[in-house]
Amino acid sequence: MRNLLSRFTRSPKGLQWFLNLYGPYLGAGVRVDYLADDFRELNVSMGLHWYNRNYVGTHFGGSLYSMVDPFYMLMVMTVLGRDYVVWDKAADIEFVRPGKGRVFAHFQLTDAMINDIRANTDGGEKYLPCWPVEIVDGDGNRVAVVNKTLYIRRKPA
Repeated sequence: MRNLLSRFTRSPKGLQWFLNLYGPYLGAGVRVDYLADDFRELNVSMGLHWYNRNYVGTHFGGSLYSMVDPFYMLMVMTVLGRDYVVWDKAADIEFVRPGKGRVFAHFQLTDAMINDIRANTDGGEKYLPCWPVEIVDGDGNRVAVVNKTLYIRRKPA
């Protein structure tokens, strides 16, 4: 799977296309709406459908989490390149209000975040940054907040 994915990560459009056709996202109704040419910004959304709503008619919590699960990891892997090991380490989600209709999440890797990673892994140490991701509805109201913790280590020379 990694080899197939690495072929598509060479171009942002290729990765976006792959992710939009990836079975778990296709099945959950998750859509990558935008991926910047430098892989540092990404927008994702998910509509409310019969197959991703819960018993009370709002977004299923697992679908809300899945819509934000891999993106910081994929973005960091792509920006830093093969000299680094990058894994998802942990996550937690706080549900703030019921998600009804289309929901959205925005990811951005800033120069400060990348510089922080490099400074904290320069000697081969592991680094565990934790970044929040807000999931909002069409009116901009917060539906959930996911805190994503990554494991990042520079590979030995």
